[in-house]
Amino acid sequence: MPQFVHLHVHTEYSLLDGLSKIKKLVSLVKDQGMNSLAITDHGNMYGAVEFYKTCQKNGIKPIVGCELYYSPLGRF
Repeated sequence: MPQFVHLHVHTEYSLLDGLSKIKKLVSLVKDQGMNSLAITDHGNMYGAVEFYKTCQKNGIKPIVGCELYYSPLGRF
């Protein structure tokens, strides 16, 4: 049976878009029997180290990402 993995998750470090606390998120994923989790905060990677270390402590495979926007013609 294939495992389900959340690949688009915003944490408290995703300003104005995320609410999940990393420790609680990893604990929930572990309790639900998942073995991997990704974070994709908006425009920053401030939570990457905390996320990675928390996942490692709990036997969860961390997948670190970031949601970025690309504008080849400039911002304006």
